[in-house]
Amino acid sequence: MRAVVVTRPGGPEVLEVRELPEPEAGGGQVRIRVAAAVVNPTDTMFRTRGPDETDDAPGPWIPGMELAGRVDAVGPGSRFRVGDRVMAVTTPRRPEGGAQAELVVVPEGGVTAVPERLSDAEAAGIPMNGLTALGAVDHLGLEAGGTIGVTGAAGAVGGYVVEIAKARGLRVLADAAPADEELVRGLGADVVVPRGPDVAKHFLDATDGAGVDGLVDGAVLDAAALPAVRNGGTLVTVRFWAAPAERGVRVVPVLVRRMLEDTAGLETLAGMAVEGTLTPRVARIAPLRDVVEVHRTLERGGTRGRLVLDLTEDGSDA
Repeated sequence: MRAVVVTRPGGPEVLEVRELPEPEAGGGQVRIRVAAAVVNPTDTMFRTRGPDETDDAPGPWIPGMELAGRVDAVGPGSRFRVGDRVMAVTTPRRPEGGAQAELVVVPEGGVTAVPERLSDAEAAGIPMNGLTALGAVDHLGLEAGGTIGVTGAAGAVGGYVVEIAKARGLRVLADAAPADEELVRGLGADVVVPRGPDVAKHFLDATDGAGVDGLVDGAVLDAAALPAVRNGGTLVTVRFWAAPAERGVRVVPVLVRRMLEDTAGLETLAGMAVEGTLTPRVARIAPLRDVVEVHRTLERGGTRGRLVLDLTEDGSDA
């Protein structure tokens, strides 16, 4: 099977497409013939740094955390059948590697059916970013009518946070560059403020100085975002930032690696996509051979929507 591999930590040039042995599905697992796999910032970070010392991932490493395709083989007693159309979340930090391969074996808990209204490329962009956003909103624990701030609202995670928060009846304050303001309003933001280093002040001004009840820091502003949160509120970080207690504000990391078998979460996201309350956005679909350029595009910044690798032979299913 063909797979993207990281030959060593470094820039995009360390990526190759290689022929690797086909994996086999065991008990509690399914094998998926991948039609589409997304390239995310987590992949560029993994490529740059390589596995952590605690990871059980011998090189070369297969990157990728989210995919869509069809079930190709199942272990004993599986709830899936060969041919089922599915999406899945996984991690490159395991011996089997990640999502960017023609055949990927994953635990059943990280797999759910793909609604027929979604293309493979759209479905592939839901699992990892969607679970991150869902987990972030869950961590805030806000009741309907509460106020949430979102930084990085035009991005993959931030956009999903805006939509999930609106579906739960929250008032959403979000940041955006001028070119993204219409996009972010279209996702459901009630108030859009300018992005940048003064975003906390803008959120405070929009709440008459009180601050938001909770904030999801998709832009990774860390300490610069903290003043936007009211006393006793919660800030959710997506990049492992930690801070001392300040004004009773909780700082909580959302770790998608702890949600790799969150079947209920994946089903919730699929249902929202069917209802139209969650909007997968695809910026580009590229053949596997273009993976180096896809990484370069992502690292240049400014992409709105997912960069998707097409793993089909002719691209007709993606």
